[in-house]
Amino acid sequence: MTLRVAIIGYGKMGRIRHEAMERHGGFHVVVACDTAVDPAASCPMVTDPMAVYDYNPDVIVCSVPNKMIPDVVCTALARGKHVFSEKPPGRNSEDVRRMMGAEKAAGDRVLKFGFNHRVHDAIEEAKKLIDAGTMGELYFMRGVYGKAGGPNYAQNWRNDPAQSGGGILIDQGIHMLDLFQMFAGRFRDVQSFVQRNFWTDVPVEDNAFALMKNADGIVASVHSSATQWQHTFRLELYLRNGFVSVDGILSASGSYGTEVLTVALNRLDEGGNPIPNPESQELRFTEDKSWDKEIAEFYAAVAEDEPLRCGTSQQALDVMELVEAIYAADPEWCRIVQDHKVQENQEG
Repeated sequence: MTLRVAIIGYGKMGRIRHEAMERHGGFHVVVACDTAVDPAASCPMVTDPMAVYDYNPDVIVCSVPNKMIPDVVCTALARGKHVFSEKPPGRNSEDVRRMMGAEKAAGDRVLKFGFNHRVHDAIEEAKKLIDAGTMGELYFMRGVYGKAGGPNYAQNWRNDPAQSGGGILIDQGIHMLDLFQMFAGRFRDVQSFVQRNFWTDVPVEDNAFALMKNADGIVASVHSSATQWQHTFRLELYLRNGFVSVDGILSASGSYGTEVLTVALNRLDEGGNPIPNPESQELRFTEDKSWDKEIAEFYAAVAEDEPLRCGTSQQALDVMELVEAIYAADPEWCRIVQDHKVQENQEG
């Protein structure tokens, strides 16, 4: 079966999805939509999102700014289309609930969100090791995901809360939070510090620090930063019998380095106590297969009625609620956000 596809939002991510669908072979992109027509595009282009429905697509790929995602997704589902949407899944949990309502009303239509970090090779191997049980119970996790702000950072739509819903946490840190919940389930207790350090002229955070605990007592800490300067991804998982870590993440920008999975099993002394600094083994991954894995899973869900494992609407809601909990846990940040809203209302 070949699925007819319309891509709404034909920027960087829309083109990445197009290329992955071409490699898969089960999709045919019949039209793409963006604010301007690219004469070099390999498919017909339109500038009105509603015009894509004239091409009778089976699937809508949604690669638009966060604010626009719920409208695009809900319209597509209401018209009987399957939907693959980028993350973040809107600007807040209410956006996700709205899309879940449209998903339920659409019956057997598939809705998938692009949380591709779950299917990076190093992450999948870490999950297999932990699920096997030989490393024992999970105690705690640490995650750092940071970058430099980049050119025109302050002018980027991602730093307009009306369009994005927040700053670096919802834009990038959301991936780390999604991984935390993949390994440990939902978190109930959250403490945080949310800050503007360098870009003090934008109304969103450039750093977020959070400490959280789930019902089983597993603790996780995250630092999501736009002032890391050197692009960094590090996920550490500490278990009874050793630790697993992932350093680097293969990305479209290529700036986070090779993925390195490190595994160490504790050695015990005669008294049964762990000996410090256990020997470790490394596995290196140099090819990013995550885009292809996501598209393959989406195709199987649509064409073969296979259940989604990654990027479900429930996972999207869970992680968005955790993002909101981190923002809400810092009273000073809540005051800053409220003051900004009051100022906007006065100016408007």
